[in-house]
Amino acid sequence: MQPEGTSVTVPGTRRRRRTRKGRGCQPSAGNGESGAMGDAPSPEEKLHLITRNLQEVLGEEKLKEILKERELKVYWGTATTGKPHVAYFVPMSKIADFLKAGCEVTILFADLHAYLDNMKAPWELLELRTSYYENVIKAMLESIGVPLEKLKFIKGTDYQLSKEYTLDVYRLSSVVTQHDAKKAGAEVVKQVEHPLLSGLLYPGLQALDEEYLKVDAQFGGVDQRKIFTFAEKESKIDLLDRKEDVKKKLKKAFCEPGNVENNGVLSFIKHVLFPLKSEFVILRDEKWGGNKTYTVYLELEKDFAAEVVHPGDLKNSVEVALNKLLDPIREKFNSPALKKLASAAYPDPSKQKPTAKGPAKNSEPEEIIPSRLDIRVGKIISVEKVLIFHYSPKRQRRKIDVGEAEPRTVVSGLVQFVPKEELQDRLVVVLCNLKPQKMRGVDSQGMLLCASIEGASRQVEPLDPPAGSAPGERVFVKGYEKGQPDEELKPKKKVFEKLQADFKISEECTAQWKQTNFMTKLGSISCKSLKGGNIS
Repeated sequence: MQPEGTSVTVPGTRRRRRTRKGRGCQPSAGNGESGAMGDAPSPEEKLHLITRNLQEVLGEEKLKEILKERELKVYWGTATTGKPHVAYFVPMSKIADFLKAGCEVTILFADLHAYLDNMKAPWELLELRTSYYENVIKAMLESIGVPLEKLKFIKGTDYQLSKEYTLDVYRLSSVVTQHDAKKAGAEVVKQVEHPLLSGLLYPGLQALDEEYLKVDAQFGGVDQRKIFTFAEKESKIDLLDRKEDVKKKLKKAFCEPGNVENNGVLSFIKHVLFPLKSEFVILRDEKWGGNKTYTVYLELEKDFAAEVVHPGDLKNSVEVALNKLLDPIREKFNSPALKKLASAAYPDPSKQKPTAKGPAKNSEPEEIIPSRLDIRVGKIISVEKVLIFHYSPKRQRRKIDVGEAEPRTVVSGLVQFVPKEELQDRLVVVLCNLKPQKMRGVDSQGMLLCASIEGASRQVEPLDPPAGSAPGERVFVKGYEKGQPDEELKPKKKVFEKLQADFKISEECTAQWKQTNFMTKLGSISCKSLKGGNIS
């Protein structure tokens, strides 16, 4: 069960309401007794709280009918598989909305589902992981001010192993076809070439949950809509990550200047920070305009699209806000008992018994594609000479803005080919996910990509981004723009070297990989004059 986008459905109706992209909610046939809702909020106000920021609502008319009579009973389930990360604040913030609307909320720790989903949680770790999930989710809710006494927590195995439930599973399996079960779980259960039978059981079990939990609505991922109508990017930030790890991961998060369509940093602000705080503060130096408070998300998005807000300032501000949410969780898990629980539920793979050497059966060769390279537009903001020894080639240290909070230091030998004054404030192309290397005692944090022609008189020219480009914009090979780059290229795997073998400058002075152009959103990457040259 995923923490991202969600939905609510009432059997017997096909009417759907779509709102802003985010989450959704699904009411089923009403269960439980009716009761007075009190004076405030009104049914209309409750409906607004329940449905705001949802991508989809299934069965809205039924939802309205229930709210006129009594409080809505809703549940959210999460399979206790991998460690919860900061994206789990998305459903937590929505659960806060449900509680404000007076809903009776049940949180289901779907431990049995976790095992059945391609055995993502080993049977021997189920109880430990469920305990970890319960403690960490309670800590998350406390960190955003949600009173736990208004919530009900339950484990799937508390009722899913009963005689009655098992009999209902058999009954359901006698009326549901294999085709329908596979279709219902296609986007929830991990799809493999030879699927396990457990993957076909999963949708039916979830369809039974709302009946056994005696609720009106399921709140879950949009990827679970088929289940609802049939009856969870390498820079993930863990909830227990240290502040320095949060900074490192945010620094590497893709956040291209002006790009609001594929921007995870903006999405986190939109779906977590704004619903929780009703505002967001951009923290920045006075020389760049000072701090600015946004009370409407679309105004922030508009300023980012217009490049009024810099990606570095956006990331810094998210880092501060996120750490305020994580601090109480870190503090709670600093106790010896919870430390022990975390290590037992998720054992360190490096401390496991070594397996037999040799390639794993059915292992697939690693895909070497250009989207694994984190190549960005950079701007040289300062050029400094590095100490030169009598046997060393001339090198310069450059400070390059690549759209992050702080400029990167990149060491190269361009001083032999390009005058310093031509490099100052120049737009360049930088490979950003190489492992930092010591060069002349200086940490070089990237590679300046250049065209070159070898020979008695070697010629070198920096690659040029299209006019109007901004620092931090992603450089991609046409057709590979949607892939996510590696967090850091491992030197032993030689991913860059294997791809570089097919880098070339065309006769039109365009940078290419296998005769396909390197580009930004504004056009192709090129060089000044080195037709047919190499790229390094």
